[in-house]
Amino acid sequence: MTSNYSIQVESTSQSRLSEIDFSTLKFGSIFSDHMLWAEYKDSAWQEVKIVPYGPFSISPAASALHYGQAIFEGIKAYKFEDGSISIFRPDENWKRFNTSAKRLQMPEVPEEIFLGGMHKLLEVDQKWIPQKEGSSLYIRPFMFATEDHLGVHPSISYKFLIITCPVGAYYSQPLKLKVETHFTRAAEGGVGFSKNAGNYALSLYPTQKALDEGFDQVMWTDAKEHKYIEEAGTANLIFRIGDTIITPHGETILHGITRKTIIELADKWGYKTEQRKVSIQELIDGIKSGTVSDAFAAGTAATVTPISTIGWEGKLYELPPVEGREFSERVLKYLNELRYGKIEDEFGWNHIVK
Repeated sequence: MTSNYSIQVESTSQSRLSEIDFSTLKFGSIFSDHMLWAEYKDSAWQEVKIVPYGPFSISPAASALHYGQAIFEGIKAYKFEDGSISIFRPDENWKRFNTSAKRLQMPEVPEEIFLGGMHKLLEVDQKWIPQKEGSSLYIRPFMFATEDHLGVHPSISYKFLIITCPVGAYYSQPLKLKVETHFTRAAEGGVGFSKNAGNYALSLYPTQKALDEGFDQVMWTDAKEHKYIEEAGTANLIFRIGDTIITPHGETILHGITRKTIIELADKWGYKTEQRKVSIQELIDGIKSGTVSDAFAAGTAATVTPISTIGWEGKLYELPPVEGREFSERVLKYLNELRYGKIEDEFGWNHIVK
């Protein structure tokens, strides 16, 4: 990739790699030695550099702290048996990141900084990428407003960073979901389709209530009627109802890269697929009648996590046993083999870091 930006590298004086037990990785708690750093000011992207991971100063008046201009992405990198490094579909994350930026009136990040910088960062910290199957290097690009001025308007300056952390599985067991019929994640005309910090902040209280009731996550429904299914916590939802693979679709739903990948695979394999509104009543009726044979959460962190139980209006509805769910098992097996380089990449989804 030809770049108009020179990326300077300041190496850490003391790597923390020897302190890490890669056999007991928790999600998002251990960070690699370096991070990418870029600044936007005077209507242009300025210096781009890789520096040691660590805290940095910010003005108490920074716009992001007061008016919420902050967006991010989640991506994973894998190490093949021969030592090659692969990032899974980061071009799709770059496109979605800039879609979020446009909606929050933030500057777009050029491909050379987002993807070129990511490749360079992984070259520097390649020893942090786990090789054990089920583990990966989680990549977190994010951008936030930095103008030190109080007033509701788009910031004139921003910081873009990429940090990484070696991770294991996000969910370790099938999910028990509570259908949320009061609180709202996103409304039409809002920012539900963007990956901005505010979407997650407003989810915390209802999610904690669900946890207190014995559930693992919330199943969000639409803001207008609480009739149609949207997402589950930090992931998209996919169901097999009858002979059709179905995923909720609409402007309030984050267009997940894993979700997109799974639908493309289903189409390739000859399954009937639909992206449409799915009512909670349709899903519950399908569970009762036995036509719902598969249900799972799909996302970068979650990958493919089966759903075991759905709680709705004070009742629990049990889904078929996880063992024997033909579609989700096939998807997970294929994605694992593809992302670790064990099968041919017929779609060109693996971006190899050279």
